[in-house]
Amino acid sequence: DQELRPYKEKMKPCRNPTQKKNLQKRAMEVLKRKRMLETQRDQLTNQQFNIDQAQFNIESAKATVDSVAALKTANAQLKQTIRNDLRVDDIDDIADDMEEMMLEINEINDVMGRTFSTPEYVDEADLEAELDLLDDEFEEENEAAIPSYLKEDSLPAQPTTAPGGKVPAQRVDEYGLPAN
Repeated sequence: DQELRPYKEKMKPCRNPTQKKNLQKRAMEVLKRKRMLETQRDQLTNQQFNIDQAQFNIESAKATVDSVAALKTANAQLKQTIRNDLRVDDIDDIADDMEEMMLEINEINDVMGRTFSTPEYVDEADLEAELDLLDDEFEEENEAAIPSYLKEDSLPAQPTTAPGGKVPAQRVDEYGLPAN
C-alpha cells in the first residue's frame, strides 16, 4: 500500500495519457508483486500449520504408546500380586475368623449388659399400678405446696362490695377498663 500511494498521487493530477498509462502499468506490477507475496505468505503459513499439526500428532502418538505401555506394566504387576500375595481361600478364612470374633464380642457384650438387681420377668400390671400411685402422690404434694390464699377457688371472681360498703356498678369497655 505504501508503494502504491506515490503512483496514485502522481496519477491524479496527470493529464498526459501516455504518462498516466505508464504509471498505471507500474502500479499494476506493484499490485501483482503484492499479491504474489501475500500468496507466498499464506502458503508458508499453511505449511507451518501443517508442520505443527504433524508434530502434535507425533506427540499424541508417543503419549498413547507410553499410556499403553504403562497399562501393560500395571496389568502384569496386578496379575502377579493377585497370584502371589492374594489367595481367595486365605481371604475367605480371614473373613470367617472376623465373623466368629464379632459373634463372640456380641455375646460378651450381652453378658456384660445384664442387670443383676432386677428380676428377668416383670409383671406390667404391677408396674402400671405403681405408676398410678406415684402420680396420685405427686398431685397431692403439689396441692399441699400451694398456699390456700393463692388457690383459685378461694378468691371471688370479682369483688362485689368494698370494705364497709357496696361497689357501684361501673361501665367497662371491651378490655375490662372503666369506661368514661
